Amino acid sequence: MSNAAERIENELGPMSVWVNCAMTTVLAPVEDISFDEFRRVTEVTYLGAVNGTRSALRYMQLRDSGTIIQVGSALAWRSIPLQSAYCGAKAAIRAFTDSLRCELLHQKSGVRVSMVQLPAINTTQFNWARNKFHHRMQPLEPIYQPEVAAKAIYDAAVARRPPREVWLGKNTVMSIVGNMFFPGLLDRYVTKTWEGQLTDEAEPTQRPDYLFQPLENGHQAHGRFDSQAKSKAVAVDSRVMGVAAVAVAGLLLKSLFRRR
Repeated sequence: MSNAAERIENELGPMSVWVNCAMTTVLAPVEDISFDEFRRVTEVTYLGAVNGTRSALRYMQLRDSGTIIQVGSALAWRSIPLQSAYCGAKAAIRAFTDSLRCELLHQKSGVRVSMVQLPAINTTQFNWARNKFHHRMQPLEPIYQPEVAAKAIYDAAVARRPPREVWLGKNTVMSIVGNMFFPGLLDRYVTKTWEGQLTDEAEPTQRPDYLFQPLENGHQAHGRFDSQAKSKAVAVDSRVMGVAAVAVAGLLLKSLFRRR
């Protein structure tokens, strides 16, 4: 990662924005994920963000300017079944970023840090991730196109005052705020996402995945869910969380009781 940062500085000039978005995952119950698989997801998803941040800081702190964007997930706040390795890594990024932000404030640094919590995005990860089920993976609806995520990340990166966090998508906002108020209730509610992460299609036998090595084929911006993916999403700055939290908590309770 430090070599990448050095190359950027040498070939493109002083960096003003650094975005950490590396990730990998395994879809399986906890008992079916090996230690090496947990470690690999952690190394790529969490330590990838840590090392990327450290590499960017090495140059940004010298100039006392720059913005670091962590690409997060609603799952950084509200974990779901079958994604324990990924949820743990995303939650770790959030905790790491909070700690770094405090240090930068103490140092009166001009370097800014922001995190964008994403909903389900229509990328190729659902073709590439390691899946220990006999049916193909799918994102939890609502699904959004990659351009929606890209715009939110770009807006955070170029903002004069980068937001502490951006919550992208209505369900992301409801999940985060709902987990603040009703974590036990949501524990039971999200058990339904077990089946929701699997399609009726059979998983091809011996399908390669990208957990321990990159794949050579299938590189494209969009996944296979174009017909379901939305092209717009609400983006909420967490600085208005106090007002939004009460309203969303009421909506979430109404939605939960209606479904019951």
